[in-house]
Amino acid sequence: MASSAGASSSKGMAAQPHVLVVDDCSVSRKFNELIFKKYECKVTTVESGSKALEFLGLVDDNPSSGNDNQIPKVDMVCTDYSMPPGITGYELLKKIKQESTTMKNLPVVVMTEESDPTPINE
Repeated sequence: MASSAGASSSKGMAAQPHVLVVDDCSVSRKFNELIFKKYECKVTTVESGSKALEFLGLVDDNPSSGNDNQIPKVDMVCTDYSMPPGITGYELLKKIKQESTTMKNLPVVVMTEESDPTPINE
């Protein structure tokens, strides 16, 4: 599953922000990982929406409502919009916002490399 950034900044700042990058394309995952690491973020990468839900503790057979304190500390999710097969970035966003009381206000960035906006607009 994942890769993580190194030690925290030597500037005496608070803990590194933790970003979960979700993308089925390994090149895009690596690119986003490098960008976030450049800004001294801790980065975890996964290749699917279902693996993201598992990492966040939001799998269907183990809802987080009574288990929120065991969810990994994540400050932001950056996800691809279309990830075949399975859960799209939009579906991941909905599950994060609807199924977890502690992640309701979690920032989620949904991005795409698609040049046709039709599926997104639908």
